[in-house]
Amino acid sequence: MSPTFGIAFGGGGARGLAHIHVIEALDELGIRPVAIAGSSIGAIMGAGMASGMTGRDIHDYARSILGRRAEVASRMWRARPGTIAEAMQSGIRVSQFNVERILKAFLPEAIPETFAELNIPLKVTATDYFGHKLAVFDEGELHSALAASAAIPAVFRPVTRDGRLLIDGGIYNPVPFDLIENDADIVIAVDVVGAPVEVDRKQPTSVDLMFGATQLMMQSIIANKLKQGRPDILVRPTVSKYRVLDFLKIDALMNETVAIKDELKREIEAAVELRSAKRKGKQREGAG
Repeated sequence: MSPTFGIAFGGGGARGLAHIHVIEALDELGIRPVAIAGSSIGAIMGAGMASGMTGRDIHDYARSILGRRAEVASRMWRARPGTIAEAMQSGIRVSQFNVERILKAFLPEAIPETFAELNIPLKVTATDYFGHKLAVFDEGELHSALAASAAIPAVFRPVTRDGRLLIDGGIYNPVPFDLIENDADIVIAVDVVGAPVEVDRKQPTSVDLMFGATQLMMQSIIANKLKQGRPDILVRPTVSKYRVLDFLKIDALMNETVAIKDELKREIEAAVELRSAKRKGKQREGAG
């Protein structure tokens, strides 16, 4: 009997475009996960997969938008505040975009309005800001959950849902493989957090330092989680050179991370063989 697979897509902003290679690899192997979890960009990619989109579908859609500056500008214009009152809500916040409007302008139509309409069960993380804890959504309205999960502080406004103020799910759980560890035989985790790297020996800007410090914090969380328990497969595409908002660099990023497809296929083959060997060993022990 073939093992079941679950996959956890981590947060990392534009670095999460590398998740597309992972979805394509699974498609090529004929693997359809029975459970998906995602944080931030990983939640969005997970929603695409859970809705029935193939890796090629997601790849083509992303490139059709992010590969053209004019298309990105047009959609950003569509996401602008609808009224002066909305723009002035809680004061002028030039640096904080409304993530719900942004997602509405950029998400593919294939992603439905509710969790119930998905083809594969999906768990979406967010951080409950005043509750000081992780929030996990797996039912009800989908788009607000995705918006909350992707609400990167200082870039997007927090999202209010169920009376809670929610921010980026990657803050509390950057790679949420623990949410599905009991839902599948083999759990795959994809870490696209990356880490600060020196670029031309330039002094990092204050914005670079803020995002870089967040990366370090998230890597610390991941390292501690891995001490407590590990997924069956953990892959880390080489994405550190890209910044969290480098979405327009999609072509370069995709070209430089394509090797993750073959790496993942080898890891899956090894995990399946290991599981098979363990099962045969138990059968022999039982027969003895």
